[in-house]
Amino acid sequence: MKKEYLSAPLPFVGQKRMFAKEYIKVLDEVKEAKVFVDLFGGSGLLSHITKRQRPDATVVYNDYDNYRRRLEHIGRTNALLDRLRNILVDVPRLKAVPKPVKERILDMMAKEEAENGFVDYITLSTSLLFSMKYATTLDEMRKHTMYNRIKRTDYDADGYLDDVVVESCDYRELFEKYRNRDDVVFLVDPPYLSTDVSTYSMRWKLSDYLDVLKVLVGRKYVYSTSNKSSIVELCDWLGGNKEIGNPFVGAKRKEFNASMNYNSHYTDVMLYNVV
Repeated sequence: MKKEYLSAPLPFVGQKRMFAKEYIKVLDEVKEAKVFVDLFGGSGLLSHITKRQRPDATVVYNDYDNYRRRLEHIGRTNALLDRLRNILVDVPRLKAVPKPVKERILDMMAKEEAENGFVDYITLSTSLLFSMKYATTLDEMRKHTMYNRIKRTDYDADGYLDDVVVESCDYRELFEKYRNRDDVVFLVDPPYLSTDVSTYSMRWKLSDYLDVLKVLVGRKYVYSTSNKSSIVELCDWLGGNKEIGNPFVGAKRKEFNASMNYNSHYTDVMLYNVV
């Protein structure tokens, strides 16, 4: 029997491990579905669980963030971790890494990237950076204080994406491909509004988050969000105030660039209609 993962084999911001067992229960309620399309595949955890629970179904995983590349390099990542354990042998666990040791680590990463063209900085971040801090490049890693949080065991993803159909495209393109089927369930887990998306490949505005809601209308879906995004609250409000429409129609717009400090910038927006 193939192994079923209830958490992603490699770290991924926003993976659905807390939902895994409840999601399995949801699958029991859509036994008639023959196709599951994971529009925002992320770590592939929902796709993996779906295929394990429903081996008869077609499961389509949209790997927009190229999680597969990280999986393909697990062997090299484990080798780097083994070398890191040796480098950090004299650094107490959970304590800050001294500057000379940090430089040895950065040199090792730079050499690995130069020789092999890839380093899984996100995975290594969980062993070197403060909890929930992630770097995606060597330059970003260099800016952070390092801590000895080294993982004691190797990573494994054996069979994780077996029998899953993998795509890598804009979610709208994948939605169009399957939208007219009546035996499909869409798994809709976009990045949450008002949360950190720095490790994702996409860069979204508010309208992008709202556009996702269009794929839910008239279709079977499993949709994920959080109370930080206020998306559900917004939809409830719009549903109760349908007569309002867009109050900014006809308004003029002015923008002003501003900054809080050297690395924090934002844009103030003024909308006005005084006619």
